Amino acid sequence: MKLLEGKTALITGAARGIGKAIALKFAAEGANIAFTDLAVNEETQAEIAALGVKCKSYARNAADFAETEELVKQVKEDFGTIDVLVNNAGITKDGLMLRMTEQQWDAVIGVNLKSAFNFIHACVPVMMRQRGGSIINMASVVGVHGNAGQANYAASKAGMIALAKSIAQEMGPKGIRANAIAPGFIETAMTAQLPEAVREDWMKKIPLRRGGKPEDVADVALFLASDLSSYVSGQVIQIDGGMNM
Repeated sequence: MKLLEGKTALITGAARGIGKAIALKFAAEGANIAFTDLAVNEETQAEIAALGVKCKSYARNAADFAETEELVKQVKEDFGTIDVLVNNAGITKDGLMLRMTEQQWDAVIGVNLKSAFNFIHACVPVMMRQRGGSIINMASVVGVHGNAGQANYAASKAGMIALAKSIAQEMGPKGIRANAIAPGFIETAMTAQLPEAVREDWMKKIPLRRGGKPEDVADVALFLASDLSSYVSGQVIQIDGGMNM
């Protein structure tokens, strides 16, 4: 039997990159997939559905509380259950603190951290009625050790780690688990745009001397979503090739 057979996963920001890799991995293990982005992505929807599961793309602003509440109601109506929530939606607006604008700060905190609050707030009642569920917050290694020029991003990711730990304590008695994943340097379209000198500097800090793949993150997400991790909650798993030991 597949690890997520018959379950429904709601994944934010899953039209591309790490979110898409997670959606495909979950679908390959039998999960039905509801995923969000700023626009409906029929191409990704078709790719996931081709794996033999139900899949639907939703266009929503994850940072909007009211939109999120309505979306979760719609997903519950469309799929019947919400067994796994992956808070993956995220943006960057980097800059040194002295030059960072209020807009840069608010945008990153809104999309990265407030969206996680929005979706957890909406999904927890569903999971409580089901007497179980797995919540996965996509954090970052910079949420663990910080990073110059990314105060807003680091703060948002640190917040997602603390949020997962707090929800794990609150919801554990209801059978709901919450964990965080903290990726390091992952080869995505975003990191591909970095200057070569920056990439080389990153590699020197990674004991494995290579970047990770979105599939590396997806494998850990699958573990946390499935019953393989039924006694794992409130944890932060770093996927960074040993960079942040």
